[in-house]
Parts: sequence; C-alpha cells; structure tokens
Amino acid sequence: MRFAHIVLDGADEPQLVLIDEDRAAVVSTLFAGAPSTLQALIEGGDDLLDRVREHSPRATWHPFAGAEFASAISGNPVTIAIGLNYAAHSSELGLKADAAPTVFTLWPGSLSGHRHTTTWPRSLSQSVDYEAELGVIVGLAARDVPLEDALDHVWGYTVVNDITARDIQFSEAQWSRCKSFDGFTPTGPFVVTADEIPDPQDLHIWAIVDGQTVQDASTGQMIHPVAKLVSYLSRSATLLPGTLISTGSPGGAGYSRDPQIFLRDRSTVTVGIDGIGELTTFCRITD
Repeated sequence: MRFAHIVLDGADEPQLVLIDEDRAAVVSTLFAGAPSTLQALIEGGDDLLDRVREHSPRATWHPFAGAEFASAISGNPVTIAIGLNYAAHSSELGLKADAAPTVFTLWPGSLSGHRHTTTWPRSLSQSVDYEAELGVIVGLAARDVPLEDALDHVWGYTVVNDITARDIQFSEAQWSRCKSFDGFTPTGPFVVTADEIPDPQDLHIWAIVDGQTVQDASTGQMIHPVAKLVSYLSRSATLLPGTLISTGSPGGAGYSRDPQIFLRDRSTVTVGIDGIGELTTFCRITD
C-alpha cells in the first residue's frame, strides 16, 4: 500500500491519504476511529493497517494532481541518519568509512514535503549539497533485534533528500546542524509499505539537479544494509514505531565534482527510488 500526507481541495490541513495511481482516499473517512496521520497508523500496528486495507475497496477517491504535499513523515519519535554508507560517497568526501555505521540525528524542523521550497541565507552557507537516500520507517518496536529478524520490524520505505551545508559539515565535529536547517530533510512524496519492497538492497536510486543526472546507483551498494542498520541501532536503544532511518547516500555529491555542483538560488533537485517515487525540492537563497 502507498500513503501520503496531502492537502486536498477544501481541506485546511494535510491529511493521511491512501494512494492508488492518480487518485487518493482520505484514510480517516474509511471507518470510525481510522487514523488521520501516518504516525497514528503505524502505532496502530498490523491490525489497524489490515482494517485500512479491508475498507479500501469502499473508499471515496479524489484526484490529487496539483495537491500540496506535506512531509511523508511527521510527528515521528526521531529521525536517525547514517553517514558514509556507500564507499563511493565516503571516498569522494575524503572521509573514511568505519567498520561501524556513522550515526547522527536530524532535527524535526528539517522535515519537508514534495515540491516544497527550501530556503537558506547565503551568509550561512554557499556550499549546499544534495544526497539521495532510502528512508526506512520502523513499525514494530525494535530492541536487541537479531540480524535475521530485522526486516520484520520495518513498516515501510520512503525517499529522502539529505540536504547538507558542506562548509558547516567540515567545520564541526557533529553533523546534525549542517543537515538540519529548516527544510533540509524533504521526504516522500509517498510511503510504501514493506510488503511492496521485497528487497531493499535491490533498488535503483538517483538524483537530478537542474536537469543533470548527478547520482545513479543501487541500494545494493550500501556498506551496511538495511537489516544490519536496524539490528545495530536496536542494540543501544529501542527503535520506536515511526522512527525514520535515512540510510546514506551513494556517490555523485556536488562537493566532489569538478567543477563542483551546489544547489543555487532557484535550483530544482529531484531524488528518486524505483518502486517508491520521485521527490522534488525547489531552492531559494536569501541575502
């Protein structure tokens, strides 16, 4: 199944919708007590998802072309990011990929939606970069999960653009701030349930900036695959339902190119993953 948060005609706030090709159904109208957010749906467990699936054939569908998207993820417990998880990306940044995953968190205000405009001041950074990433959403709470059981704790997947201020990244020891400006973590447009993705390590992932393909890779190139990340992170703390794990970016970052490609005023960047969707962000730089 495929879900999104969008603002349909006549609505004031984003609503959780079920997506079927070019039409959407508001989940909260399917039955009494149906959830209005993805976080509530995830927290309801398999039983609630089964009820949504059971009632979906009787849904009232609406076209959503031109609708405003909100972040595919919102109100989640935490967003965890993984750095240097593709050998090509760690090499191009001149950083060593450690035997253990590089882990940091992203601030809630960085979450943004499909076709939103992300704005930052020129005085703060002139080296803002893109990073196409697979987003993994935890469903069943995970604590000390064995590797072989880790994917059972995944609720679904989304697309993430881990926008990064490179000059700040290389001037500070911790990477949370350089990647957590307002709007620096676009997600979506859709969240796809785990049953729709048989193998998260067999997905084409790419990025296009101002019409130029700049990243083109496979999630199979991850140093630490999804199952290992879930298992590893669950050893130190319980991964709560709704936790988003952004799993790292393949090679092709703008910082490493000659000449370098950074996001400019009025740049458009689209990152995509086969089977999940394409996520577009517009950029504006203020003086």
